[in-house]
Order: sequence, then C-alpha cells, then structure tokens
Amino acid sequence: MDAPHDLVNGQLCVKTDDMETTEVIGIGREAIWAVIYVAGPVLIIALSVGLIIGVFQAATSIQEMTLSFIPKLAALVAALLIFGDWQLTILSEMFITIFDMIPQIFSR
Repeated sequence: MDAPHDLVNGQLCVKTDDMETTEVIGIGREAIWAVIYVAGPVLIIALSVGLIIGVFQAATSIQEMTLSFIPKLAALVAALLIFGDWQLTILSEMFITIFDMIPQIFSR
C-alpha cells in the first residue's frame, strides 16, 4: 500500500504510523490553549459587564432586558476591537505551524 489510505477488499485501510500519539496530543494541547487565549479576554469582559449590570439591576429593581443586553454588546464589540488583531495573530500562527507540519508527516 503506497498511499496513506487504500481500499483492501472494499474496506478502507489507514496507516497507523503517520503520526505519533505524542504529536497528536501536542497539537490538541496547543489548540486548547489557543482557544483559551482567544476566547478568554472576551468572555472575561462579558462576564464582568454582566455581573456589574446584574448588581445594578438588583440594587435598583430595574428588570429591563435591554439594560443588560446593550452594555454587554457594546463591551464585546470594544473587546473585539481591542483584542481582535492579537486573536487573529494567535490563530494564524497556530494554523501556520500545523500547515508546516503536514510535509513532515507525509514524508515518513
């Protein structure tokens, strides 16, 4: 079988020696950290603004839905404007690293 994936007797046979388990776990670990780095600041800001608005609503007994939605939306837009370039840089570096690994995997 020359190709990594071949049909034998009508069944797909996949070579198991393409990647080591440690490589797959390492890529998964880096992906999880990238998600934490990218989503973390935006989620923390949304949580903080929601908590502040919730305390304000509880203190004033104002239960208006738009009072909690509009400030959170504005805070998230501001967070994406502030952190968006940094988030795209992290994601781009991760995908470049993964794409650079592809020739190494198939040259074995």
